[in-house]
Amino acid sequence: MRFSMLISLLRPIGPVIIGISLGFTLSLLSVSWVEESCDINAIGDEGIVLSQDGSLKGARRPNSISPGSDGEEEEEEEEEEEEDFQPRIIPYKPVKQTQSKKLFRAKYISTELGIRERLFVGILTSKNTINTLGVAVNRTISHHLDNVVFFTGTRSHKIPHGMIVVTHGDERLIWNMFQTIKYILEHYITEFDWFYLAQDDTYTQADRIKGLVEHLSMDRVLYMGSPEEFIGGEMQGRYCYGGFGYLLSRSLLLRLQPFLENCRNDILSARHDEWLGRCIIDYADTNCVEEFEGQKYYYYEMGKNSDPSKEDNVQFNNALTVHPVSDPEQMYRLHKHFTEIELQKTYEEIEKLQAEIKNVSLVAFEGNRSALWPVGINPPFEPKTRFEVLRWDYFTEDQVYSCTDGSPKCELRGIDKLDVADVIETAMGELNKKYKPVLHLKKQQLINGYRRFDPTRGMEYTLDLQLEVVNQKGHSRSITKRVHLVRPLSRIEIIPMPYVTEATRVHIILPITLQDREHVQQFLEVYAANAFETSENAILTFLFIYDPVEAQQVNQNDIFASVKAQINACEHRYPTVKIPWISVKSESPSQIKFMDIISKKHPVDTLFFIATVKTSINSEFLNRCRMNSINNWQVFFPIHFQYFNPDIAYHNQPLPNTLDLVKEAGHFDRSSFTEACFYNSDYMTTRTRMSSDVQENEEILENLDIYEMFVKYSGLHVFRAVEPALHQKYSYQPCNPRLSEDIYQRCVQSTLDSLGSRSQLALLLFEQEQGNST
Repeated sequence: MRFSMLISLLRPIGPVIIGISLGFTLSLLSVSWVEESCDINAIGDEGIVLSQDGSLKGARRPNSISPGSDGEEEEEEEEEEEEDFQPRIIPYKPVKQTQSKKLFRAKYISTELGIRERLFVGILTSKNTINTLGVAVNRTISHHLDNVVFFTGTRSHKIPHGMIVVTHGDERLIWNMFQTIKYILEHYITEFDWFYLAQDDTYTQADRIKGLVEHLSMDRVLYMGSPEEFIGGEMQGRYCYGGFGYLLSRSLLLRLQPFLENCRNDILSARHDEWLGRCIIDYADTNCVEEFEGQKYYYYEMGKNSDPSKEDNVQFNNALTVHPVSDPEQMYRLHKHFTEIELQKTYEEIEKLQAEIKNVSLVAFEGNRSALWPVGINPPFEPKTRFEVLRWDYFTEDQVYSCTDGSPKCELRGIDKLDVADVIETAMGELNKKYKPVLHLKKQQLINGYRRFDPTRGMEYTLDLQLEVVNQKGHSRSITKRVHLVRPLSRIEIIPMPYVTEATRVHIILPITLQDREHVQQFLEVYAANAFETSENAILTFLFIYDPVEAQQVNQNDIFASVKAQINACEHRYPTVKIPWISVKSESPSQIKFMDIISKKHPVDTLFFIATVKTSINSEFLNRCRMNSINNWQVFFPIHFQYFNPDIAYHNQPLPNTLDLVKEAGHFDRSSFTEACFYNSDYMTTRTRMSSDVQENEEILENLDIYEMFVKYSGLHVFRAVEPALHQKYSYQPCNPRLSEDIYQRCVQSTLDSLGSRSQLALLLFEQEQGNST
């Protein structure tokens, strides 16, 4: 009874007791034990190995392997362990900063990323044909393909312009082919994916060759062209016939590269294309194929003296190459034929795309209104403010009501008249195309015409035409029809410009006459602040112009003595500055005669700027003079901003401290051609070209100014543009009656335009009339 009660009491705490017991047992088993040492003194009371100084040396688990019973090894290990725990002082040594090597970066991103050009073209030519067929090939493919190189054995001394020619020095065909492949491997293998080789008597349709390689994988080992059996049939495989050209992949040439010397030494052949085919088959295990990955190499063999326009053949029209071509004229006829085919395909694709756009617009949110007109042309410009609204110009067949000189109406002539006639003719053609054969329309007159230039799309026209409509029965009636036309911006050409720099020194030529003396002081003050104090890279030269009477009295009464004194004072103020002057005598002032004298005193690479004493010159303009004047390419005639007469522009108003570039303050004087920037070499070349006309008529030197001389005789770009950094303050300048009629009239017009704006003059006249009436 008591035993059962004891069991019942212990049962709840039984698991606890068992757990505690297991815990003690496992803890005893996990205690680290060491092996017994032979040295009895080294054993402590608790069986733990102690050192001589009583420190704990280490323990091992009971199931670990004993390191052995060799006492010496154990002592050595104990000494090493003691040394590991001894502190050591390590002196600090600063790490020397070694200069890191400069990271080399490729010049182009494509080089760094391994991006290669798609197609290289090599043309095999000869000394006898490079100036005939070679030139014809270059003219037909060079503007379609960027990388065309001509390979020849020997060449004449004169190389055709615009061609890259590589000469191997030997006329042997096999040797030239070997050297051509070797040259490509050495110079172009890392830059291109595909290599196309052809003879100079082969016409190549460049756009189709480019389209072919665009659809081929660049990592393929491919030998593609017109497959031919080897002569005699002794060798298995096919080579590509050279007459129709052939396409070699980069992977193929890289596989062939180690064995190229073996091909030269071991393979004998009479034809260079057969030799290359044997080499590729033997060492690259690749045969010539005509079709690959769904792309076919089309070619056509042309008969002797055949006319391309009479070849109505699907194989001919689809050909990538045509062979043989007997002369350059036939090459050009082939090029014309295939260009017309490609142009017609382009027109058909445009019409197809336009039809698709119209069909899609039907299901658009706004229906047909979402389709732009004309299809494919940018939408009209949408102004954001009233200042951006484009102006419509009104015109008829004879008059235009917006003139460059500000007149309300002027005669329609020149290019404007041709433009209006062309637009009307185009409108009638499109109307007849739309209504034929039901109706025939004839123009009676242009009632109204409107046009404006939209910089986003081109010139827009709206015409109100009075037409005579004739039906199929012969009945006619007169109607009015409004048509809209757009002459889109097309044939946009990027003109490459030579490199220019702002470091060029400018030689400023300042002509001074008797009437200009009073303005010299102000000119020198402005120029000194803008050029001398800023160390501008420019040289100022005065050109004193005497008439014959003044020149005779120069020793007794020099009319420019005060100006020369001002120059000396300026040089004294700025010791590092020298202002030279040149004195000339002339009965009639002529820019060309003066420049003849100045040109001989300067080197040919001198950059001139012809200024006036009323011109305010600053660094901003001089930099534009340097950038816009390009030797042997372009001359620059800036249009300065001319301030109005302050008595008229600010009538009954106080003068502002600073004059702004606004239409109330002045205008860009388009009648003035006095300022000019050009190089001395360009002037001398142009002057030489007009020498024959000068011999026939010496008065031409007085009738022409420098601007007209460059326009008529130079052949350079004559760049004329408004220059906001070039200003002229108003001062009355009488025009010299000795000038030629045209130059004199321009001078008078410039003087009148500089008085004030039309509104300012009208207001002044109104006030005068009001005053007279009272």
